[in-house]
Amino acid sequence: MKVEIWSEITCPWCGLGSHRLDRAVERFEYGDEVEVIHRSFPLSDRYPVGSIVSVREATLQNYGLAGARLEAVTGRVEAMAEREGLSPYRVLENQVGNTRLAHEFLAHASAEGKNRAAWDRIFRAYFGEARPVFGLDELLDLADEIGLEREETWRALAEGRFRHRVQDELERGQQMGATGAPFTLVDGRYAVAGAQETDALLSILRQVWDDTHPTVLPAGDNATVCGPDGCAVPADRAAHA
Repeated sequence: MKVEIWSEITCPWCGLGSHRLDRAVERFEYGDEVEVIHRSFPLSDRYPVGSIVSVREATLQNYGLAGARLEAVTGRVEAMAEREGLSPYRVLENQVGNTRLAHEFLAHASAEGKNRAAWDRIFRAYFGEARPVFGLDELLDLADEIGLEREETWRALAEGRFRHRVQDELERGQQMGATGAPFTLVDGRYAVAGAQETDALLSILRQVWDDTHPTVLPAGDNATVCGPDGCAVPADRAAHA
């Protein structure tokens, strides 16, 4: 079963939503048969490339949110993350900027077979360590940390090889109904908006699994079944043979 999750790197609900999805898959009875794929949903085009501002400044400029109200909103997310094992999870004391290059880095990592490793690492770097993840040098350091070849990563980003892939992922998410992030699609048929609770995600995984995998009831002693080794003889007939 395939689960796709669209995220923005600097979205605090996305980091939490990714963690909740991981926990749901871990608890799912058939979790080893679930493939989780991260997709890009960049939302940071309001910031010029190379411009980085504090979360405090950005929320004031964009939403008019500051002071005690801002502390309460971001503190709620941080507290939820801590209760679910994400600590530290820095939301308020962080920075924001244009994430397009970071998404290209993630697309490159995905092409190299490191989709999960790259997304996990960039969320941990940003929210866990409050590291900037917007510039080329910062992304090359992340490449080193997950085992990507630094020079090849530099070329991929410098040449913009994955620019279209990032845009394609964004547009596909929108076509599937996403208006924001996180947005999760289970087996191409069940869409979930927002950072749902772990129990809710687990319930969805079970529901979709049951819908797509019919239950096979045991046939019993009198079953007449043919297989690679021949055809079974029902027990009552075998007793009278």
